[in-house]
Amino acid sequence: MVRINRIVTGVGDKGSTRLGDNSEVPKEDPRVEAYGSVDEVNAVLGLVLAREDLPEADRALLSRVQNELFDLGADLCTPPADTEKEGSRLRLAPRAAEALEEELEARNADLPALTSFILPGGGETAARLHQARTVCRRAERRYWQLVSSGASVSRAIGLYLNRLGDLLFVLARANCDRGGEVLWIPGGDREHT
Repeated sequence: MVRINRIVTGVGDKGSTRLGDNSEVPKEDPRVEAYGSVDEVNAVLGLVLAREDLPEADRALLSRVQNELFDLGADLCTPPADTEKEGSRLRLAPRAAEALEEELEARNADLPALTSFILPGGGETAARLHQARTVCRRAERRYWQLVSSGASVSRAIGLYLNRLGDLLFVLARANCDRGGEVLWIPGGDREHT
């Protein structure tokens, strides 16, 4: 059970924060950047879930994803200890990325083949899913910056974020309004006014 007794701790007043292992780091630390970006993905998914036109199957999936993103954030915010016993800390389930890939394949099967790149749009729900996708890709880049810095992190996180970005793209395509997807028209093919 999670228990939060204090919201204001004062630690951040001097530009630092505490990680899950209680170590203090600067707020611009790559680990903080990574889990902060994951938190942003979750917030955008909250906007998607607030849409009344979201199909129930997508709502259930994205609600599960929001919880998995909290697990992922907890995993990122707590550096693994050399002596850590399996199950002693909340970590992203290794199977989570595989489950996203299965959803991705199932939902993509009914979509028409792509003939062009897609512009974010196609209605508000689709546009918000595209926004979630782009924020997820940023979180994925922040994760890889953390890896490049030499930090010890779970490789399952990178897989999960990559699959989630793909899944959000497919969900955006599936949730376009009646007008359909907004296709990119390359510069040479566009009329200029």
